[in-house]
Amino acid sequence: MSLFRQLWLAVIASTLIAFAGSFLASMLTARHYLEHQLAIKNSDNASSLALSMSQLEKDPITVELQVAAMFDSGQYAAVRLIDPEGKTMIEKTSPPMAGDVPAWFIRLFPVASQPGLAQVSAGWNQFGTIELISHSQFAYQELWDGCLKLIAWFLIGGCFMGLLGMQLLRNIRRPLDAVVGQAQAISERRFIRIAEPAAPELKSLASAMNAMVERLQAMFAEEAARLEQVRREATLDNLTGLANRAFFLNQLEAALSDDDAASNGTLLMLRVADLAGINKRAGRETADELLRRIGGKFTELTASKPGAAAARLNGADFALLLPGVQDPTTTAEQLLSLLRDLSSAGLIDGERIGHLASGLYRHGQGIGNLLSQIDAALASAENQSGLAWCRAETGCEQHAASNADWKKLLEGAIETQRLRLIDFPVAGNRGQLLHLECPLRLQASENGEWLAAGSFMPMASRLSMTTELDLAAARLALDRIAAGAAAVAVNLSGESILSAAFRSSLQALISGRRELAPRLWLEVSEIGAFQHFAEFHAFCDAMRPLGCRLGIEHFGRQFSEIGRLHHIGLDYLKVDGSFIRAINTQPGNQAFLKGLCSIAHNIGLKVIAEGVQTAEELATLPDLGFDGATGPAVPRN
Repeated sequence: MSLFRQLWLAVIASTLIAFAGSFLASMLTARHYLEHQLAIKNSDNASSLALSMSQLEKDPITVELQVAAMFDSGQYAAVRLIDPEGKTMIEKTSPPMAGDVPAWFIRLFPVASQPGLAQVSAGWNQFGTIELISHSQFAYQELWDGCLKLIAWFLIGGCFMGLLGMQLLRNIRRPLDAVVGQAQAISERRFIRIAEPAAPELKSLASAMNAMVERLQAMFAEEAARLEQVRREATLDNLTGLANRAFFLNQLEAALSDDDAASNGTLLMLRVADLAGINKRAGRETADELLRRIGGKFTELTASKPGAAAARLNGADFALLLPGVQDPTTTAEQLLSLLRDLSSAGLIDGERIGHLASGLYRHGQGIGNLLSQIDAALASAENQSGLAWCRAETGCEQHAASNADWKKLLEGAIETQRLRLIDFPVAGNRGQLLHLECPLRLQASENGEWLAAGSFMPMASRLSMTTELDLAAARLALDRIAAGAAAVAVNLSGESILSAAFRSSLQALISGRRELAPRLWLEVSEIGAFQHFAEFHAFCDAMRPLGCRLGIEHFGRQFSEIGRLHHIGLDYLKVDGSFIRAINTQPGNQAFLKGLCSIAHNIGLKVIAEGVQTAEELATLPDLGFDGATGPAVPRN
């Protein structure tokens, strides 16, 4: 039973009890008072009549006229003249009258009218006795009117107290609802604080809940900071902060093989000439400063290009991966300019400064083939004097279609529904199917080839057309679920969730088929989620009530941001494949991923590994705490 209903029942019960007590006390007191007043009236009127009759002649006609005059002058039930022997000499009576007073009220509170008695004298002798009884109808009417006023007062007072109690209860419910909402948010893996109310009892409750949330957040932040340090030690170069060789090669392999990776791009490699000589001539501190400045420039270049990755491959070699970039001229010139500035600053001396090589790659190309081409170009650069930049002959140059051509292609595919989903299984540790991961495919023309998302989504993003494609993917996913699929996951681009109109359209689409929503998994890439975190939060708030599963894919490179996830209510994380490749042979990454799984489980998130290539990698994952995996090594059942 709700508090409001309990309050109203308590008000009604207390009002009835108070009314019953007050009613009885008031009615009995009023009745006693009225009976007393009637007795006084009867006695006074009887005495007045007896005195008047004592002073007049006692002939029968005069006596009867006096009795009749008294009877007719007031509301009397009976007026009698009784002789000394007790015989009635004259009697005037009238039937009882109750007026508008209900009969049940008269029976419940009878008013007794005590007769007034007075002696009539004839000289020194007693002539008779006057007995006078007034009607009690006025007493009943007065008693009834008092009863009605008492009832009206209690009704008004009861309603007022009920409304006042409701207002007080609302004031109590607001902080209680906030505490309930906070507890519900914690159950949904959202750790939020609430304002503390003024009432001491509720303030202590809210304060205790907030203290618990703060402790959880502190533990979460402490563990996240420790794991971030583990990640940096396992994947980054200590001096420059760039990725180390092993991690960069994993990133490069992902760029060449992942389904949603860009279809082509550029790999640049920079080699500092004679680093050992610089170290010997200028000292280690100067050499370290040189490497830090180069690393800072590479970090700056990756920050301005989404999806880019930079690494220090060994002492003197640096690499820069630029997905989707086919002309690296601007970037190469910036790096050559950096080397000139370092030479001018005296950090590099001598004629040999450094060398630069670049090469285009295409999706599906072998990593060994690409690196051998870049190495050959770098060797050619080293054979030239001074600063040199050589391009590798990769044979994968493509004709660049204009924006207008791409726009026409995308609009045609959307209009004619040349879109489809392909599926890859995402399995749990016992081999059970968690869901189907379904990337979008687009047919370039009728009967043409089907393009992977990495081929058309970058252009769709540039042309602001990702929302149409993502809505189409969600619609196809719901159709597949309706056709019998256990669960389907689709990826939404970060540009789409920026749009309030897209969020509204997606919400309307899913609401129309709400019975399918619990089997729909929606995921956004790590870059898209953290670059537009406020909009991602709004997206989660809009989708969560519908029952969809929400997650982040390609997670791990921005692990330091994990503290921002504790209050948005995600369901799962998909760890980027660059952390998973050869995980069975990398203790550093194992320590990081084990901690990641632990901290994710503590806030109720499932953790799924992406891009699992080998059976050895797959067998290692359960011991690290992963709940599932996807990739070529995961069999289709």
